[in-house]
Amino acid sequence: HLLGLQESEGSLEQPAAGKDFNLLCCDIDPALIERAQQGSPFPASISFANLDIMDRSAREPFLSSYLRRFGRSTFNIVFCMSVTMWIHLNHGDSGLVEFLAFLSSLCKYLLIEPQPWKCYRAAARRLRKLGRKDFDHFRSLAIKGDMAARITQILTRDCAMELVRCFGSTSWDRSLLLFKS
Repeated sequence: HLLGLQESEGSLEQPAAGKDFNLLCCDIDPALIERAQQGSPFPASISFANLDIMDRSAREPFLSSYLRRFGRSTFNIVFCMSVTMWIHLNHGDSGLVEFLAFLSSLCKYLLIEPQPWKCYRAAARRLRKLGRKDFDHFRSLAIKGDMAARITQILTRDCAMELVRCFGSTSWDRSLLLFKS
């Protein structure tokens, strides 16, 4: 279990003493947020928010307010799972770099799961099969190829983060990379 609770130590609604643990989970899709809220096994410890992380005017006050509730200015760790491709496709190279810079400023540790380039091509192909136009930035992206290596380069060179560990690849052939600021 997430909190490592034993029956005598606490309940799902109230973490055991000394095991205070809070998560904030954000997604742009309100339906996913609603479903996650309804199925949360730890409603007192996990908050869910519908948030477009690329909208500065929305993210900055929301995240600052959330962190202030705990007397903090940054998160201990940020998990970025299967998000980088969508940011990149919808906001271009500059959007990806901005996103990574923002994440690195927000936490001490960053665990990131970048999608490989083949996922970009598959997403564009699915869109074309549906008869829709390409993603706005797909054809103009200069950051491509080995996306785990490219994201590592951006985070280490431009964002002053250190690659702590690569945990290998998921079953979807995606690297799990842990960085430290």
